[in-house]
Amino acid sequence: MLLLLTILLQASVSQGSPARYHDKRYSRLPHRVLLTESSPKTAENSKTTPSPLGISGAETPLYGWDITTTRARDSAFTSTPSSTSTVPVITSVAPAGTVQILPFDRVPSTGFIPSVLETAGHITTAPILTSSIPKPTSLLTTASKLPLPEKPIINNKMVSSNIFQDPIATDSPPANIAKKKDHPAPRLGIAGTPPLQTNKFYANFFLGSQAAPTYLHPYAIAWAKGKGASASWGMSISHTEANQRVYGQVSSISGAVSYYINPVGIQSVCISAKELGSTTALTTDSLTDFSARVSLRPSPQAPAAIQFPLVQGSAFVTAIFNGSTPLIQTGVFYKTVTRSTKEAKPGITKYKLHLEDGATWLLYAHHTKGDPLDLQVINNGLAQAKGPFYGILQVAKDPGNGESTYDAACGVYATGVDLSGSVKDSQGSYTFSFKKTGMILTTLAMFALPHHQTSFDKDTRAKMTNVRLQTTTKGIAVAVMADSWKMVETELPTNIGFGPWSPKAGSVSALSSTARTFIHNIALQEISQNILQQTNQNSMYFSGKALAKFATVLISINDILGDKALAQTGLTQLKVAFSRFAENKQQYPLVYEYGWGGVVSSATYVTGNAGADFGNSYYNDHHFHYGYFIYCAAVIGHLDPSWILSNKPYVNTLVRDIANPSAQDKFFPVSRYFDWYHGHSWAHGLFESLDGKDQESSSEDSMHAYAIKMWGTVSGDQNMAARGNLMLAIQARAFQKYYLYTRNNTVQPSNFISNKVAGILFENKIDHTTYFGANTEYVQGIHMLPLLPHTPLVRSPDFVAEEWNTFFSSGRAGSVVGGWKGILFGNYATIDPRGAYAFFSQPGFDPSWIDGGASLTWYLCYSAGMLFLFPFCCLFSGSWS
Repeated sequence: MLLLLTILLQASVSQGSPARYHDKRYSRLPHRVLLTESSPKTAENSKTTPSPLGISGAETPLYGWDITTTRARDSAFTSTPSSTSTVPVITSVAPAGTVQILPFDRVPSTGFIPSVLETAGHITTAPILTSSIPKPTSLLTTASKLPLPEKPIINNKMVSSNIFQDPIATDSPPANIAKKKDHPAPRLGIAGTPPLQTNKFYANFFLGSQAAPTYLHPYAIAWAKGKGASASWGMSISHTEANQRVYGQVSSISGAVSYYINPVGIQSVCISAKELGSTTALTTDSLTDFSARVSLRPSPQAPAAIQFPLVQGSAFVTAIFNGSTPLIQTGVFYKTVTRSTKEAKPGITKYKLHLEDGATWLLYAHHTKGDPLDLQVINNGLAQAKGPFYGILQVAKDPGNGESTYDAACGVYATGVDLSGSVKDSQGSYTFSFKKTGMILTTLAMFALPHHQTSFDKDTRAKMTNVRLQTTTKGIAVAVMADSWKMVETELPTNIGFGPWSPKAGSVSALSSTARTFIHNIALQEISQNILQQTNQNSMYFSGKALAKFATVLISINDILGDKALAQTGLTQLKVAFSRFAENKQQYPLVYEYGWGGVVSSATYVTGNAGADFGNSYYNDHHFHYGYFIYCAAVIGHLDPSWILSNKPYVNTLVRDIANPSAQDKFFPVSRYFDWYHGHSWAHGLFESLDGKDQESSSEDSMHAYAIKMWGTVSGDQNMAARGNLMLAIQARAFQKYYLYTRNNTVQPSNFISNKVAGILFENKIDHTTYFGANTEYVQGIHMLPLLPHTPLVRSPDFVAEEWNTFFSSGRAGSVVGGWKGILFGNYATIDPRGAYAFFSQPGFDPSWIDGGASLTWYLCYSAGMLFLFPFCCLFSGSWS
């Protein structure tokens, strides 16, 4: 009988195929297809025998075969001739399912690699102030009796049970911030009113061509827009494995590859509709910090043919149909399309799509009315429903062991996330409560990233499955069967203050008298510089750095050196400098624009240059820029609490722009920069990018969290301080996996981790470079600046030691020129404070080694403080001894 089946199948291929398919390529066809769909064994089909087609591992029921060959019919779908041409399809019917088998006539598309670093909106000059700073012509003098600043009554609220519940404020930004009705970046296809998210994962859908990928993790999706191997007008879905990565050249210094990148443009499965074509329009709505909804419409004014609810980590890509006719297309091409005889659940039809690249995708169709999904395979790239469909289609990639999990989770889908969190003493937690629709009694399957997995509480960890999928840049994601996740951070850095600090030893309380005397002389020189002039920059970024520089000098003088009179004298100058910005009288004043909803530099409005001030007007890097201002404000408020009340509206406006916790604030989107799913921020604003969002400086990301923590503390907003502490703890965990690599990192590729830092972390690639150059000190140093008390939390001693030994030991740091040298040795103080102090205190120290955003006073205090905390520490073979 097995021989008869084989002969019959081969004969039917010959009889059903036109002459052009009679070549030797297709003699392999019967050996490349899987005819059966596994199903629960019954008395009738429990006995199995090796497949008559010789498929290794395949099983075929002994009874019940009905093998036929049909000629695929023309489709009404009109895209390109190649997408509608017909091929012979072998249909095999068995108790387990119906298989439609395709000939092998097309090589699967493998996508393409973007070969150029996209620099749109990114300034390609170094982010340090390099202009020489003149010596002060006179030194500050202090009055013999300086009145201490008054301490106002600050409404110190208790931490709420949910630290994300209450808004910082709900009033309009200060009146001296001018209002703009619109923004130069068009809001393509957005159906909704501001405030709108600008830096979230789905932004490519409303920028540029609207066709660049969106990275959901583990899947990537993109509007095919009639292009690519599928020529589809629907939504393409892909997933890349580690073996598909492309790597850069190997470094002669570290032995690591310079980058790794995943191919884009692969159209594994495309969900489209017969009604879509060249007039298709894409719109977005319901834009939140975790989710969005994308609609494909036959024309701009037509009702949606398909809607896609997008939530990070979704186990399925879900498509909602309301009467349009589904098309399931592929640019990788079908080997077989199998419809299961048994429904996955009542009302849910299940298909298995075997593609030419060896991958298997599962398609679930839950019809809410009308007929179930019935697909007819037209050709290797197209399967079309036989009629309109009402309900949802869900697609998931099967890693080989995922079918039972997907079967259990299908029929329900996430539409958003409610974020909540609580803090008590040094322990904090945050919870993702997923909003869901569909079969709501079904438990969701969502994919967790590595930093989630290691911070899950006991109950959430118990719901992790063994279904794992590779992500583009975040390691292996694990499917979790739960409607909510709870993550716990047990060591919040609540005891970080303004002075040098260590996770193990706490804050420094004193220095030796010799060190105090030496540093005081330096501090007097620096605080006597022209603060007003140095902070008068044409950039919010550089102005903020300059303000923060003098803030560190004042903290050193007041809190560490103990000269409160000199600190108050210098503080008067810093207040005047800060007031220029609080009064919005800087070179390019801020404006509140109503197009997206946020506070931006007016530089682009004035110059027409979208990249002005590092793209601030287009929402690049606000958390860096404003983070420096917020830190400076925290220092001023710490030294003079009476200053807080009148300046709080301005400073809080900056915090609201970058880190608004509540949708009750109608002027700013929630959490514009920090991505609570990824555990770090995205700096990339309103610029389309094939590789998704990106961020260069992890250290400035953590700086903004530290600044928020400290401003919340001094201004009496304990919820804000708690969020800052929680963000810092999450960053410390996430950076160790995604940004800063020790030798035991198991998340990033083993041939990349010797770079020690990411360089630029994109959603789709990691490139060990910067936007302003590839010098070693640039690439490593951008993850060091600014040096602040929280630095050892995110840059652990073990990491700093490994990085130093790889790139800067044996005198290599000494050959670096300019301000980068100071940045390197400030970082070095974490592991060898004695050596760092010797460097900064050496006779004839060159002032050019300190960039304009840093101070020698603070570097000396930090080094001396770390030496006080760890008097016997030194670097020995990359570890403490």
